[in-house]
This record gives sequence, structure tokens and C-alpha cells, in this order.
Amino acid sequence: MAEAGLANQITHRRVLKIALPIVLSNATVPILGAVDTGVVGQLGQAAPIGAVGVGAVVLTGIYWIFGFLRMGTTGLTSQAVGAGQSGEVAALLTRALLIAAAAGLGIIALQLPIFWAAFQLSPASAEVEGLARDYMQIRIFSAPAAIAMYGVTGWLIAQERTRAVLAIQLWTNGVNILLDLWFVLGLGWGVQGVAMATFCAEWTGLALALWFCRAAFAVPAWRDWPRVFDRAKLTHMMSVNTDILLRSLLLQAIFMSFLLMGAKFGDDVLAANQVLLQFLYITAYALDGFAFGAEALVGQALGARNRAALRRGAALSSMWGAGVSLGLGLIFALAGGQIIDLMTTAEGVRADARVFLIYMVLAPLAGSASWMLDGIFIGATRARDMRNMMAVSFVIYLVSLAALVPVFGNHGLWIALLISFVARGLTLFVRYPALEAEADRPA
Repeated sequence: MAEAGLANQITHRRVLKIALPIVLSNATVPILGAVDTGVVGQLGQAAPIGAVGVGAVVLTGIYWIFGFLRMGTTGLTSQAVGAGQSGEVAALLTRALLIAAAAGLGIIALQLPIFWAAFQLSPASAEVEGLARDYMQIRIFSAPAAIAMYGVTGWLIAQERTRAVLAIQLWTNGVNILLDLWFVLGLGWGVQGVAMATFCAEWTGLALALWFCRAAFAVPAWRDWPRVFDRAKLTHMMSVNTDILLRSLLLQAIFMSFLLMGAKFGDDVLAANQVLLQFLYITAYALDGFAFGAEALVGQALGARNRAALRRGAALSSMWGAGVSLGLGLIFALAGGQIIDLMTTAEGVRADARVFLIYMVLAPLAGSASWMLDGIFIGATRARDMRNMMAVSFVIYLVSLAALVPVFGNHGLWIALLISFVARGLTLFVRYPALEAEADRPA
């Protein structure tokens, strides 16, 4: 009876209460990417667009390697909430912030070899490379703040405090957009202005995020060092985060190889791919809202050892995710050309982007299952399954690249990317029954 009661508390209204603030907050992220691209696009040249694209993808790719911090923190914290372990909830926030500080300072210290490796991998023109280096040299100094935001965001999502996440995102991206317009169009700082705007926004955003966590810092549990450094808890957290890290590395390898391989087809195609990636980010961020809802609900249900609640949380969240995917595909089909024109004035880039727009219409449908199942598996901290299924999907992506790119060029590159989405969804779906069965085992 208690199991059914907890499951009945998971309603469409509750899913939307968690998801909609995330959807709204995430909507500002691709808007930010579009403004970054659009502002430099007003210069009427392809090179600045490609430079911001390469620089942002390299740094975002490096930071998202530490995306395990958000995902692992959400899963572990939601399970602690479901199990009623308030002291562990506070300790998890402290652990996340300590990891972020160490990681961010390490990236700053290693920036020279990081830049060298990135440009060795990229065959972009000398002009694009030079501008991208200017961008990265400024923005890398906000690495600790950017990584810490993953942990704080995951901690808030696990407790269904998504309105706070919305406020943080609106502040961060609002500041970034305003400074973009001022630094680039007003002061004429170009690519460096885009980087400086992001630097300022990320540090002020972290300050606001910590303010939302002030209740945790008002009680002793957050600095209960024996608890924070408990060996068993740290070992479990390390295991979960290591598997998620490996999964994230493979996922970022897919996206980074996609953009860098696109550079082989010339600056216009590189810029067109960067413009179209904004459509993909819109899709990802919209679906993430419901995937995050699944993380919180599935994690809390697993912490309470309630299989019925787990299944209902997964099902309702996925239902909404599928509906949003269909809607986005339709919007891209009807208004994609107009969106492209808003993002760049370079005619060559516009023409190339329209050629490949069809893949953005298909992307929401191809990726819906993979995004939603990611959320379900993160909430359950089934990180080993995520790692293994990502490895299988990565191999499928590489085979697709080898078979399609030599024949179809940039079309083959886009098709291989969509194939990787489908592979992720199918492989995780195969492992879902084992995830449900875990809720029947004693804690």
C-alpha cells in the first residue's frame, strides 16, 4: 500500500513542476549560443563564427568531461533524499564543490598543452585558429566556476528545486548576452569580447548559486569532515563518477570529432555546422528538462526502494520528452531557414546551413530515447551500464563515419551523428529491466 501511495504522488503536474523551470532555463543556453554566433556573424565573415565555434566546443567539451559532477551529484543526492539521509545530502554538496575547485585549477594550470592538443586536432585555417586561441585564453580562467555549477545544479535538481536553477541560469545567460552586445557591438572587442562576457557571467552565476545553497551552509553537516571524507561514501562516489566520466569522454569525443572533421570541408561548412548545432542544443536542452525530472524522481524512488514509483517517474517523464521531440522537429521544419538567417549574414554560410537543415528536423526524433534514458539511468546511478552502452554506441559511430563520410562528405558526418543517438537509446533500453529490478533489493 505504501509503495502504491508513493507512486501515486508522481503526477503529470509534479513532472511539469520539476521540468518546466529546467526547460525555461535551458532555453536561454542555446539563445546564448545563438547570440554568440549572431553577434560575430554581424561582422560578415566566416572566420570569427568558426573561431567562436571551435573555441567554445573545445572548452565546453573539456568542462563537460566533468559533467559527471552534475549527474553523479543528482543521482546520489536524490537517493539520499529518498532514504531520508539529510546529513549525507549536505556532505554531497561539499564534496562536489571540492572536486570542482581542484578540477578547475588543474585546467588553468594545464592550459598550454590543452590548447596545443586542440589545435593539433583541428585542421582549421590559420585565421580561425588564431581567433579561437584569443577566445580560449580568456575564457579558461572561469573553469572553476563553470565546473562548480555542475555540482550545485545537480544538488538542487535532486531536491526538485528547479526554480532556483531557473533563476541561476537566467542571471548567468542574461549577463552573458548583455555583455556580448556591449563588448562586441558596442566596444568592438570581437571574439575576445565574447570570451570576456562568458568569463564574467560564469563567476557571477556561481555566486548566485551558492546563495541559493545558503541553508546547507547554515548547519554543521556541510563541514562535518569525517562524514564528507567517509571512505565508503567516497569510494562509491568515485566509482559512480569514474564510470560517468568515461561515458562523458566518449560522448564528447563524438561531438568534438564532428565539429573538427567538419573543418575539413572549408570555413563555410564549418560555420554552417556550428549554426546548425544551435538547433541540436535547443533539442538537447528542452529534453534535458524532462530527463532531469526523471533523474530526481527515479533517484528518490530508488532511495525509497519503491519500484512502482520508479516506473511511474520514468514513464511520465519519457512521455513528455517524446511529445516535446515531435514539436521541435515540426518547428525546425517550418522555421529553420528563418532561424539560420537570424544567426548569420554570411551568404555562403546561410546556403550551406540550409542544405543540411533536414538533419535538425530528424535529430529530436532520433535522440529522444537516448536523452530520456540517460536521465533515468543517472537517477538510478547505473553508471556502469551508461559507460558500457556508450562504448558500444561510440564504436557504431566510428563505423558509420568510416563508411559514410568518404562517400557523402558532410552529409555522412551528420548521418553518423544521428546514428549514434539511436544506438545510445536502443542499448540503454535493453538494460532498463535490470534497473527496475534493483528497486526490489534491500538498501
